[in-house]
Amino acid sequence: MTRLHVPVSLRWSDLDAYAHVNNVEMFRLLEDARITAFWTHPEAGEDAWPTAVLETGPAATSHTLVARQEIEYLRPLGFTRTPVRVELWIGHLGGASLEVCYEVHDGAARFERTGPTSGGAPYAKASTTIVVVDAATGAPRRITEVERAAWEPFVEEPLAFRRRR
Repeated sequence: MTRLHVPVSLRWSDLDAYAHVNNVEMFRLLEDARITAFWTHPEAGEDAWPTAVLETGPAATSHTLVARQEIEYLRPLGFTRTPVRVELWIGHLGGASLEVCYEVHDGAARFERTGPTSGGAPYAKASTTIVVVDAATGAPRRITEVERAAWEPFVEEPLAFRRRR
């Protein structure tokens, strides 16, 4: 199973009064990883992420909307200057939507962009359902062949969350 390994830097403002990353800021970390992984970055050139196939900016013909998010906090994440590693994969690839799954792990000075899970204990695990929509109409649009081809190598089992009784 191959995952994307996205480095995300923490900011002092991400911390709460208990000196760990605030729950709202954890969603920002996931958003940063998702933008890096899926949006085109023209300045990236040959260094582009293999999954970065969605146009961005005011002239983009498609938008991505968050339809659903779920997160499970497993242990507190304190500040570190080393970017954390957000492991990202696709738990479901539908007709016009995809479920992005994440685990937030300790980072390293350098790590490969793709590979198997690092295997460490995550700080949090989460999923986001993204719907791709036509920018002009706001209606869902089908995932293109190019997008599907870029994302299929990163499809694996979706996350299982603990359920309350």
